[in-house]
Formats: sequence, C-alpha cells, structure tokens
Amino acid sequence: MIKMLLQQCPVRAFVRTDDERAEALRQAGAEVFVGDLLNASDVAAALKGCRRIYFSMSLNPYYSDATILMAAAARAQGGIEVFVNISEFEQTFMTFDRMTAEREARIAWLGGSVAEWSPQQRAHWASEQALQWSGLPVVNIRATIFAENPILSWFPLKQLLSAGELHLPFGTQKIAPIAAYDVAEVCAKILTDPPSHISMSYALTGPVLKDMHGFAEDYGAALGRQVSYVPQDLDAWIGTYIDRALASRNPHIADHLKAITRLVAGGRYDVVTDELERLLGRAPKTVRWALEHNPRIRKALEGA
Repeated sequence: MIKMLLQQCPVRAFVRTDDERAEALRQAGAEVFVGDLLNASDVAAALKGCRRIYFSMSLNPYYSDATILMAAAARAQGGIEVFVNISEFEQTFMTFDRMTAEREARIAWLGGSVAEWSPQQRAHWASEQALQWSGLPVVNIRATIFAENPILSWFPLKQLLSAGELHLPFGTQKIAPIAAYDVAEVCAKILTDPPSHISMSYALTGPVLKDMHGFAEDYGAALGRQVSYVPQDLDAWIGTYIDRALASRNPHIADHLKAITRLVAGGRYDVVTDELERLLGRAPKTVRWALEHNPRIRKALEGA
C-alpha cells in the first residue's frame, strides 16, 4: 500500500523496530518514524503534521489501547481529514444484541462450536465504538478472512507439499477469502480521495464463495501439482496446528486463530459482497492469484 500511496503523496510510516523492513520503506521513499504505538508521546510525535491516517496493528492484547491513543492524538492535533481503520469482517455481525444474548443463543448463531468472540475480535469491536465516539472522520475497512491468513497459507503447507493434500477442518463450508493486495488498494484509494468515504464501513470479500474442494484446485494450480481436500476433525486440527505452534508462546494470537477456525467451520464466513468491485471498478483478485503471489508459498516451493 505504501508504494501505491508514494505515487501520489508523501508517506510517513510508523514502525516498531528499525530493521530491514523499515529500511525497505526508506528505500521506497517513505519517511520512517520508529516508536511504540502504546506510548502516547511517540504516537503524537509520529502524527505531527499528518492529515490522513491509516491505522493498523498486529494482533495484540493491547490493540484497543493503541487505537484509543491514536484517536486521542488525532483529536488533540486537529485537522485530520480521514482516519482509515483496519477492522474485521466479524464487526458486520457483532451487534450488541448478539454479543449479549443468552449463551445457548450465541452458540447457535455462531455455528455451534464456539460461544464467545476472541479477545482480538472484542478489541476491534471496542475500537470501532471508541472511534465512533471520537468524532473523527473514520472509515472502517472490514475485510473477511485473508487468503494470506496462516490458517490458509501457513498451516496446510507441509501436507500440501509432502502429500498433495489440503488438510482443513471446514467440511463442506464455503468462504470467499480476500487478497491483502485488494485491501491495500482500497485503503490507498480512500486515503488519496477521502471525502465520499467518511463515516462508511466497508465489508470486503473475495470474488466468489468456494468450498475446500474448490480451493484444493487453486492450491494445485499455485503449487503445480494435484491437490485433494482431506477434511479434518475440528478439535484435532486446532490442537495439531494452532496449539502446537502458538498456544505457549503467543496465546492471544492462538485464541484468535482458533475462534476464526471455529467460525469458518460453523458457516459464519459464508458471505460474498460486491463492495470491493464497486470501490475499485474491478473484480477482486482470486484466491489462486493470492496463492501464486504469496512469498511464504514461493519460498516453500523453492525449498521443496
């Protein structure tokens, strides 16, 4: 997205660590500010002189704190023309009534295998509420599950490469994952021409709903081999992949990925919208395109 924006305007990138990624941003032409999103002084300094804000943060237990600090700094500075907030697709159906319904009703609506949202999903909900109260010119970007999500692009790789099998616990459910590139282009478009988007919330998905057999064909095309979908038991898959990889070293991320997995398995992402096509004037990129351009998959293929 930064490269897209640099073609039209100067960009200041707020980074946590001055590493090779930060240097790449400098080489691309961005001004780099190194600081902590949870430090109010750093946030205010990073924002100084900026009129348009793109706010996103990796999965973090203090996500809502960071959102509120950025909103407070934006209000104190004044003159903000747009605050593009990266939210989540779940926010389209996380109504207060559903969140406060009786437990049995919540389980039934959420698909039967989870009763609560993840802490990260609740943080996004709280962040949207706070941004609404702030009075800032906010635009919420609510993207569905990314094609680059670890559930789809990281965890299945070993079995894909070794056995030509797609191991996921989604049965016959259908989803329409979105390519990160598309979300970046939408955000760049809004940041460069914000007036008509202020106070809007956009629910973005990929172009078409497919079941896992359909996605197996996309993986096969991206990997250059035959791939078959082999359905997995939900709890066993979560234990084998998410818990083993993340539960001990990053339980916050693990809880979030487990909630998404259970929501997909329960049919909560069986939705496709036309909002991205309306915004960009073109169809969304396909999952096959996203897989073919995924750096992790390219690297895995080189080492296979």
